[in-house]
Amino acid sequence: MSPSRKRGSRLNRYRARPLKYYYVYILASTRNGTLYIGITGDLPKRAYQHKNKLLGGFTSKYAVHQKVYYEQFNNPDEAIAREKQLKKWNRKWKLNLIEEFNPQWKDLYIQIST
Repeated sequence: MSPSRKRGSRLNRYRARPLKYYYVYILASTRNGTLYIGITGDLPKRAYQHKNKLLGGFTSKYAVHQKVYYEQFNNPDEAIAREKQLKKWNRKWKLNLIEEFNPQWKDLYIQIST
């Protein structure tokens, strides 16, 4: 057996690890309505949780469950930094970002879940 194929070798450990993605997303109650910005490592699961009001809190209380925007990252630190950046943006900038990504403000739940 070659050194690169030995059980537990550094090369094998890195090959076995699946690529993990992190997502920053924006939810809206309606077009131009209440917005919520979040981060997750499992976008379909989080979309389901919001859609079915399983998380409680702000999104359930104000019926903010339409996924209207998301970004994908390979690095969790980059995703966290982007989430913080978006949360500091003024409302107009956030609305413009959504409009560019999703001009019809369609709920992306089905697209995300498949």
